[in-house]
Amino acid sequence: MTRVGVAGAGAWGMALASAVRRAGSTPVVWSRRGDFDAGGMAVTGDARLLAEVDMLLLTVPAQETAAVAYSLATYIDLSLPLILCAKGIVRPDNTLMDAAVGKALPGRPIAILSGPSFASEVMQNMPTAVTIACRDEELGTRIAHALGSASFRPYVSTDPIGVQLGGAIKNVIAIACGILAGRHLGENARAALMTRGLAETARLGRAMGASAETFAGLAGLGDLSLTATSVSSRNFRFGAALGRGESLARAKEEIDGVVEGIATARAVVALAARHDVDMPISAAVAAIVENGADIAQTMAALLARPFKSETA
Repeated sequence: MTRVGVAGAGAWGMALASAVRRAGSTPVVWSRRGDFDAGGMAVTGDARLLAEVDMLLLTVPAQETAAVAYSLATYIDLSLPLILCAKGIVRPDNTLMDAAVGKALPGRPIAILSGPSFASEVMQNMPTAVTIACRDEELGTRIAHALGSASFRPYVSTDPIGVQLGGAIKNVIAIACGILAGRHLGENARAALMTRGLAETARLGRAMGASAETFAGLAGLGDLSLTATSVSSRNFRFGAALGRGESLARAKEEIDGVVEGIATARAVVALAARHDVDMPISAAVAAIVENGADIAQTMAALLARPFKSETA
């Protein structure tokens, strides 16, 4: 695997293209915007060039990934591994990304790239560790070797369900943590919210057949601890704007780029209902970002929930 396709030339796509180059492989970056130069790296609008790659990183937003993959189907071989690099649960069917892409392109080998990784730091060659999740461990290992370098460290997992859930739901929890920060409710509250948010993520994971260990790893605790504590996170900044009292529309305007947690929140609630799992934090965020629920009343309802065992 020496030629790596990258579909999408946004911040994450270009950051991963730079990681590919540092790994000693050749990136072929395709964009719907056509041909242009991005920081000294050529971007093409000619999808036919993707026929020459050994694997394809799909870096467009989660809600667009399946459609973009489908649009590229005629240019890529049936055996080409597809690596899904966005984090979300796909609406309106409320399915994991590998299922959505698998429905659009049946029979393709699929892997997931997730973990604590801000695009800006990957672009600057700062040390980063990620997870490559693939049911085929041998394929996952080959992908990791094609992308890995001294500063970009992929670890292989065979739990794509857990890795996708961890990456998607942490965006929802990050919005909640941002709301707390915007309301100046303290670090104690944020630590509690992160911990309970991870617990409800793991509950859904267990119900869907994921490994509990995944949520203690890079794609679980690692990604959550990054996204829910940093102003570099779009989801956290969006939540903080809401917490300060800004409207949903205004909070969205302030963010440069897609806030994945907005679309994911309601999808998480639907997925939880499908599997009969209680996810009160995700439900609270969905009520706020989808229905404009009053933040103070929603938080009061969360705090009024009955006391129970921490492991329940």
